[in-house]
Amino acid sequence: MKKLFTERHGEGKPRVAETLDDATREGLLALVSARIDEEWFGLSFNEKCNDGYAYAGTDVTRLGRTMKGYGVIWPHDVDRDNPPMDGQIFDLLEFSYEVIAEAKDPSYHSYMSHSHYNYDRESGRLKFTQDVNRMFERNGMALEMKDGEVVRLAPAVLQEALASSTFRTGDPTLDEMLETSRSKMLNRSIAIRRESLEKLWDAWERLKTLEPGRDKRESAGRLLDKAAGEPTLRAKIEEEAIELTNIGNTFMIRHTETDKIPITDSAHIDYLFHRMFSMIRLLLKTSGRGT
Repeated sequence: MKKLFTERHGEGKPRVAETLDDATREGLLALVSARIDEEWFGLSFNEKCNDGYAYAGTDVTRLGRTMKGYGVIWPHDVDRDNPPMDGQIFDLLEFSYEVIAEAKDPSYHSYMSHSHYNYDRESGRLKFTQDVNRMFERNGMALEMKDGEVVRLAPAVLQEALASSTFRTGDPTLDEMLETSRSKMLNRSIAIRRESLEKLWDAWERLKTLEPGRDKRESAGRLLDKAAGEPTLRAKIEEEAIELTNIGNTFMIRHTETDKIPITDSAHIDYLFHRMFSMIRLLLKTSGRGT
């Protein structure tokens, strides 16, 4: 669906919501129900034609039993007074992506009073993904379907940084830490996003040892020297580096002692991640280890 009037005139909803509202939940259920009715599940769950044709629509009984076996909700039977949880909706979307295929070129078989279809898996997945993401966008959801999985959209500035960064630091362990942190940051679960902070601060400690030096302090100093030659800016960057290390030791990021301050708000996780990620990107770029 194209951009509608309000979006074209700057009145679209900001994509900040991390939980589904009723309208989005109903819309997603209706989308999957429509694709079932339109026979888009018929490639994986085909209704056999007794007159010798393979694809005569969807065997909804077999589809329903399979979904039940996987613990996936049946969209036609949802109790609107007791709506499913977000995770159940996302399970439904991801299951649908796995088995969906666009039903094309219907040919009516008059003798059996049904139609036969050709199927296109790639096209079906693409169109289904586009429909899901358009609904997320219209309703201001900080979510998207990517490669068949529902993931979180980070705030716009952070999302751009996460998408554009490549980790080829010359240190495989550091690369793995940074990539793990990035992937966890896009998870919907606050608990897993807290893990992304832990991994990012671990990467910070490792980064400070990559330059030659007698100890971590000297190695980190050489990194900072490369980051800025102008003394005042160099001093400010060092202040920030010290403060980031202190944050990691004060809050429940790298340590879990009872005197550490827990981080429970999603916005605070975003803020701290962006602050540390910006520092790491700067030091990687200025030391020739990243883009």
